[in-house]
Amino acid sequence: MNELKVNQHLDLKGVPCPLNFVKTKLMLEGMESGSILEVVLDDGEPITNVTASVKEEGHQILKVEKTSEYWKLTIKKV
Repeated sequence: MNELKVNQHLDLKGVPCPLNFVKTKLMLEGMESGSILEVVLDDGEPITNVTASVKEEGHQILKVEKTSEYWKLTIKKV
């Protein structure tokens, strides 16, 4: 399996909704099309809401991965 080349990382553990999506959106706005952003989020509302909102913005969700205490969301900017 080939590893994705992540261009930016964003650690949003402990950041409440909707601030975590706002920070994700601002990061994506500053990136070039085709770039990969990896976001670390808490369980529950953060992973659910940010994933849905990123899709609504038209970006591609490449991977949603659960680790022991948090989630890693890999997004491709369109």
